[in-house]
Amino acid sequence: MASARQTQKKWTDFLTCRQVLNIMVILGFMFNYMLRVNLTIAIVDMVESNRTKSNSTESPIDETKFDWNSDQKNAILGSFFWGYVLTELPGGRMAEIVGARKIFGGGMLMASILTILTPAACYLNYYVILILRAVLGFFLGATWPAIPPMAANWIPPLERSNFIANMMASSLGAALTMPLSGYLISTLGWASVFYVTGVIGLVWSILWFVFIYDSPAQHPRITEEERLEIETKIAEGQGGKSAKPSSVPWKQIFTSLPVWAIIITHGCSVFGYFTVVNQLPTYMKDVLNFNIKKNGLLSSLPYFGKYIMAVIASYLADRLRKSGKLSTTATRKLFTTFALLIPGLLMVIETFYGMNAALSVSVFTISLFFNGAVTAGYLANGLDIAPNFSGTIFGLANTLSSSGGWISTKIVAILTHEESTFETWKYVFWILVFTYIFGAAFYLFFGSGNMQKWNSVQGTQDGKELQPLKSVAEVEKEKEINDIA
Repeated sequence: MASARQTQKKWTDFLTCRQVLNIMVILGFMFNYMLRVNLTIAIVDMVESNRTKSNSTESPIDETKFDWNSDQKNAILGSFFWGYVLTELPGGRMAEIVGARKIFGGGMLMASILTILTPAACYLNYYVILILRAVLGFFLGATWPAIPPMAANWIPPLERSNFIANMMASSLGAALTMPLSGYLISTLGWASVFYVTGVIGLVWSILWFVFIYDSPAQHPRITEEERLEIETKIAEGQGGKSAKPSSVPWKQIFTSLPVWAIIITHGCSVFGYFTVVNQLPTYMKDVLNFNIKKNGLLSSLPYFGKYIMAVIASYLADRLRKSGKLSTTATRKLFTTFALLIPGLLMVIETFYGMNAALSVSVFTISLFFNGAVTAGYLANGLDIAPNFSGTIFGLANTLSSSGGWISTKIVAILTHEESTFETWKYVFWILVFTYIFGAAFYLFFGSGNMQKWNSVQGTQDGKELQPLKSVAEVEKEKEINDIA
């Protein structure tokens, strides 16, 4: 028995429960995006009528190919968003009520099972796969807004930028899914893409429910020292315990300029992201006769770059806030402006020199790299102003931004309907310039790092920023001094 306790002690010394949470969230968002984008890659090999023999992926097995036309193919790819937008807001609110463990883990579990069933759905009927993808989007839509409530319980206020950066691991998932799917298709056929990614998600979901709990107080394996440190730092950082209102203060949320600063800026940023990622291959192919999708490295660079910047910027933001050199409000505005203004200015370059293929790839890659700094800006801001309703705020923001991909596709289709030339694409680039700069300016004027009064029943935090954190040792030292006094 003593030996078992010693083993546990060594394990907790090596890896804390909070570190395990960080690892599982990073992997979770990687696999989350893997379940989301696997079809976009596999469908190239699934649709016989849309492939030419010279461009097809060699498959060792004779698989069924589907005679889906262009409209049907796009409908299948777009059906994911039908369900996705429905659960953004409910997912955030449910995470606040029942806990992020059930919402994030349950959403991933169901999406993984549906992914494994995807080949069977394809063989059954076109409408079956259409519905399956919509339901898959329904479950994954609830996962993203579930994480801020988890951070509110586990992560001290002035360390939350780093934790929110874990969500950008979705970019790694997208980057890794491309070569993995290509390899699976070339060796085992297109169906294997769904079986492998589905099983990966299934295994992760089981481990999530084994290792992750909604709060330190609920975790059965956490040490008393780690639990006390987390709870003390959260209480100190937020200026004491704030009682959560029994209902959502919808009126205050919808009339709050800091909330709208998050929603509008998130919508502008994601619109730019979807336009760059989804439309760049089309522009490069139609205008510059260069198919970026054939170059795996160039296809993956924007995703890797965005994640690297997310980690760097979040680390710097938390350091600046802890040191007291910058307030939370100043930090959020600085990094948000940096993340949106630079891509906006880069798009200006694209409008004049976009005929150069190498320059275009560089501009779009660098713009996504800098955009990764949003994790240190508005993306973590909901936890600053209203940690009790951070899931609801993120759900509202993501509901708007989730339509960005669809809207950008329609805009490009309208502008390039008659001819896809550099002259017509200039309008797309100017729209990106305006969108990025407008988002940066709106947040610069209306963003805030101050705790909102409606976050708690007491309403004593309004106008106050999160305070520098004290360690457990510092708190105990203060108690000793007070006792002596």
